[in-house]
Amino acid sequence: MKDAVSAATPTPRHRRPAEVTGAVPAEYDRVLTHRAMLFIADLERRFGGQRRILLENRKLAQMRFDDGELPSFPLETEHIRKSVWEVAPVPKALQDRRVEITGPVDRKMMINALNSGAKMFMADFEDASSPTFANMVEGQANMIDYADGNLAFDDEARGKSYRLNDETATMIVRPRGWHLEEAHVTVDGNPISASLFDFGLHIFHNGKKLMEQERGPFYYLPKMENYQEARLWNDVFNFAQAALGIPNGTIKSTVLIETLPAAFQMDEILYVMRNHIVGLNCGRWDYIFSYIKTLRNHPEYVLPDRAQVGMDRAFLKAYSLKLIQTCHRRRAHAMGGMAAQIPVKGDEEANTAAFDKVRADKKREAQQGHDGTWVAHPDLVPVAMEVFDAEMPQANQVLSQRQFPTITEASLLTPHTGTVTEAGIRTNISVGIEYTAAWLRGKGAVPIHNLMEDAATAEISRSQLWQWLTHGTEFETADGGTETFTADAFDRLLNDELGKIKSALGDNAYADGRYPEATDVFVATATGNTLADFLTLPAYDVLRGDN
Repeated sequence: MKDAVSAATPTPRHRRPAEVTGAVPAEYDRVLTHRAMLFIADLERRFGGQRRILLENRKLAQMRFDDGELPSFPLETEHIRKSVWEVAPVPKALQDRRVEITGPVDRKMMINALNSGAKMFMADFEDASSPTFANMVEGQANMIDYADGNLAFDDEARGKSYRLNDETATMIVRPRGWHLEEAHVTVDGNPISASLFDFGLHIFHNGKKLMEQERGPFYYLPKMENYQEARLWNDVFNFAQAALGIPNGTIKSTVLIETLPAAFQMDEILYVMRNHIVGLNCGRWDYIFSYIKTLRNHPEYVLPDRAQVGMDRAFLKAYSLKLIQTCHRRRAHAMGGMAAQIPVKGDEEANTAAFDKVRADKKREAQQGHDGTWVAHPDLVPVAMEVFDAEMPQANQVLSQRQFPTITEASLLTPHTGTVTEAGIRTNISVGIEYTAAWLRGKGAVPIHNLMEDAATAEISRSQLWQWLTHGTEFETADGGTETFTADAFDRLLNDELGKIKSALGDNAYADGRYPEATDVFVATATGNTLADFLTLPAYDVLRGDN
C-alpha cells in the first residue's frame, strides 16, 4: 500500500532533476549523475529568472545607446568608486600569474597546456570551444579526472601517450556567458543557463577536492556588461558554497572586462564580488567587438581595419590603463590580453617576426603594470615568461606605486584613426567564414593564418563588416583607388573569397566542411538591418540541428 501511495504522489518540483533531451551515452553517466542534475536544477530555479531579467536589461541599455546615449560611469555608485576598500586576500595559488595559457577542454590539449610551463591554464568552455553537447560533457569528465589526478590520454592511432608532469599549471575554468543556454538540458521544460550548467557541474564534482588540494575552485567569468550581472555570479557562488559545504569565500574568480559597458563599472564589479574575486582581465578581442556593437548607431565611432586597432593607443590603451589602476587600488590582479600568434612552421623569418610581436606586446603590458598575460600556444609560454621575468621579478605588481593619467569617459570611447582597405575587408570575410565553419565542425580554437583564433575573431570580423556597410565607409581598393563599401561591393568580395576557399578545398571538402552553412550564418549576422547580438547564437541553432 505504501508503494502505491508513493507511486501516485508526484515528485515535488524542487526535487526534480534537470533532464537531458535525447539519448545519453553511457560514458556521460559519471558526469550527469542524479545528484548533480538535482544541483544544477536548483541553480536554474533559483537564479534563472534573474538572469533573464538582466538579459532584458541589456536590450534596454542598447536601445538607449542606439538613441544617442553613451556609456558612462554610473552616478548611483559614485560612493563605491570614491571610497576606500579592497578585495579579499588573494590565495597563494593565484599570487603569481605572469603567464597564462588558454585553450579548449579537449583532453589532449588540456594536458599539453597544463604541462606548458605556464603559471595558469584557463580551461575554456566558452570561446575556445564549440559547444556541442559532446564537447561540453566530455570536458566536464576531463575536469573530474584532473581533480582526481587521473587526467591522461593515449593516442593509439599515433602511438603517443600524454601524462601530466609533476609540476603543472593551476587550472582556472571559464564557463559560458550569461547570454547562452544549454539546449540539451532542461529544467521544468525550459533550457538551462549554459553558465549555470558549466559552473554547476564543475563545482559539484570538483569543488571540495580542489579546495582540499589548495588549487581551486577558480573561475574566469566572461561577457558581463554591468555590476548587476557580477552580483548574480556572487549570489550563485554564495549559494553553491553553502549547498556543497564549502567555506564561503573559497571560490575565487577573475572577471574578463570584454564589453564596453563593463569598462565603466570596474570598481563596482570588484566591489560586489569582493569576497570571490581576485582580478580583472583585458579581454581585448571581444572588447573591440563590444565597442562596435554598443556604438553601432554612431558613425563617429567607426573603426579602421582590425590590424590598425592596437592596444597602444585610443580607447584600448585607455581601457587597459584604467583596468590596471582600478585593480591595483583594490589589491586585485590586472591581467593582460591574448597573444594569438602561433609558431610558423617552415618559415623562420615569419616565425621570428611573430615571436617579436609577442615580445613587444608583452613588454608593453608588463611596463604598463599588468600582473600577467595570456598566450594561446605552448611555444609562446617561454617567450612571454622571459619578458615578464625581466620586467617583473616579483610575483605580481599589485603593490606598485605607478602614476596613471586620469582616464575620462571620453578617453574610453576615443576611436582609432586609420583606413579601411580592401585587404582588410577580404580578411574579415575569409577568416570569419573559415572560423565559423570550423566552429560548426566542433572546433572552437582554430589556427588561421598563423594565429590561434576563437569566437571573438568571427564576432569582430562580421561586426566590422556590418559597421562599414551601415555607415557607407570609404575603403582603399587594391589598385590604389577608393570606393564606398556597399552591398554590391560586399557581394563581389564575398563571392571572390568563397571562390578561393572552394578552389583550395574542392567542392566535396567545401560542402563537408560546413562552409555553406557557415556562410549563411556569417552573412546574415554581417548584413542584417540590426547588428545581431552574437554570431554564436544562430550558429548554435545550426549545431542543435545536428543532434
